[in-house]
Amino acid sequence: MSVTYIPDKIKFILWGKSAGRCQYCNHPIYLDDFTQAEFNSSYIAHIVADQPNGPRGHATESERLKADISNLMLLCDVHHRLIDREDVTGHSVDRLRKMKAEHEDRVSTLTEQPSRKSHIVLYGARIAQNDSPLSWSHAHTAIIPKRYPADRKAIEMGFQNSSFADHEPAFWAAERTNLNRNFERLVKRPITDGHIEHLSVCAIAPQPLLIELGRLISDLRHADIYQLQREPTTWRWVSDDDGIEFKLSPPPHEKKKNVALNVSLSANVDNTRIHDVLGDDTSVWMLTIEQPNNNFLKSPKTLAKFRVAARTALNAIKTEHGQDTVLNVFPAMPVATAVEFGRVWQPKADMKMVIYDQNRTKGGFIETLTIEDKDYSQGV
Repeated sequence: MSVTYIPDKIKFILWGKSAGRCQYCNHPIYLDDFTQAEFNSSYIAHIVADQPNGPRGHATESERLKADISNLMLLCDVHHRLIDREDVTGHSVDRLRKMKAEHEDRVSTLTEQPSRKSHIVLYGARIAQNDSPLSWSHAHTAIIPKRYPADRKAIEMGFQNSSFADHEPAFWAAERTNLNRNFERLVKRPITDGHIEHLSVCAIAPQPLLIELGRLISDLRHADIYQLQREPTTWRWVSDDDGIEFKLSPPPHEKKKNVALNVSLSANVDNTRIHDVLGDDTSVWMLTIEQPNNNFLKSPKTLAKFRVAARTALNAIKTEHGQDTVLNVFPAMPVATAVEFGRVWQPKADMKMVIYDQNRTKGGFIETLTIEDKDYSQGV
């Protein structure tokens, strides 16, 4: 039996590691089976005795390990007596160390949960003449209680007071370069270094840039994408499932020279507007919902269904037209779906995409960004 004083700190840690159970039989040592009375009935046993002449004692190790938690086991009265009195020879140092390790590993495995920390990412690019309404204080309320902020500051990307307007070709080149550089420095490197485990993304920007952001995040990152709700104004999801279903419609006629994907979710994009850009020799696929509107996306379940629908659309178009076909994308969709559209695109498997943006100054859709596998082209 032990004669060594063991500091309370060590005792508390041992109780925690063993979850208040005997490390021999797993019986709770704070509860009487018959009376259900709760009291401490534990004993702390030494694997290598604290005295050289004790059970499994050692001339030098007994002194060195007498208060070392690696040498201590939390036991019930029965098994404390068993290993120290009744069957010392049957309980070697190696056997007891193995039992202790297995018990503590089992407790850790059963109680350990993935980290709920998340780094908030804010991405805002200039939209027409308005700056993006993004802030850490608004974003952090959206992720609680599912997750909690890993930092008191958000990872902020995007231009402040950009001098370019979105009808200028220089806007797209400059904003894309800025986004890529910021993502590399502020997100990708910390992920590679292990400083970031999860992202919570709130973004408001022109849809081509949101698609590019999604491409950068990719499907390999652990990330949650949020949608700004209008009434009331919040980044928090306001529904568990809003019953929205997505429909993919193929072109009605034979295959043509050009291929386009009409994504009509927040508004209806008439195919004539696409033909105005690409010409009549164009096969137009459509991904839509029953009643397109800019307030339909209210639940993460709907966003997850969109990911499936977008992946299905890209696969179907590639199967029909071939992987070497250029896919022209005309998006009218909520910001979160734009980011997710970029995430589902796979560089090794999917077609080169040209992303268009509706611009009133230009009187219709304009070509903005090209997304392809070869070198993640920065061109417009």
